[in-house]
Formats: sequence, structure tokens, C-alpha cells
Amino acid sequence: MISPEIAARPQASALGGIDHTEPALPMELVELELSLEGYAGGDAGFCEAVRQAAGRSGGELLFDLPAAGLIEDCRRIAVLRIPDGGSMRVVLALLDHNGTEIRMQAPDADTAHLVRFADAFIEVLERI
Repeated sequence: MISPEIAARPQASALGGIDHTEPALPMELVELELSLEGYAGGDAGFCEAVRQAAGRSGGELLFDLPAAGLIEDCRRIAVLRIPDGGSMRVVLALLDHNGTEIRMQAPDADTAHLVRFADAFIEVLERI
């Protein structure tokens, strides 16, 4: 039997500690991030790794660009469109400053302009 003290104590995840200040990632983003775990590093491979991961999830890479200080500890940003129920949603893949890890992030207030640009980009592509 588990003591009440242990049962009341927050348990650590097997995947690492839980940061309660960060919003929870939707399952689609977690799956995408896990599919990028084998990333070998470098700017050149970033775009292709993200393109393949997006394709496996039924999504697509829209574009990538230098982070230029938009997001902390980020060298490049890839903007993806992935399935979300019956529609598509825009998400971000971020290459860290070392060029060795890719993390997924849902857009927030600091990156809302990228979502607006992505929406405009999609409209242009649909018209072509």
C-alpha cells in the first residue's frame, strides 16, 4: 500500500521532470518531437528532417527561416502544418543554438506573426 505522503507527492515522469510553467504539448506535437529524436544535427539536415517528420504525420513543411532572436535558444524555425482533428494547424519546429536538437512548440503571442504569415503563405499557394 502506498503511504498518503507518497501518494500526495507529485511523481516525476519517466521522460523527465514536468515543468508546470510550460503549456502542455498536444499529442500531435509530442509525436512529431519524438519522431525527430534521431536528428543528427546541422542546419542543412534540419529542413529535411522536419519535412520527413511532417510528412509521416500527414502534414507538410511550409517554410523555414533563421530565428534571429525571435525565440530563446533557437537557431532556425520551421513552420509546419499538421492534422488536428478534421482541420490543419500551424506548429513550429525549433532548432537549438547548438544545431543538435529539434523541439516542437505551439505558436504563442511571441510567434503569432509567424502564424499570420503562414496563413497568408497558404492562401497564396492555394491560389496558384
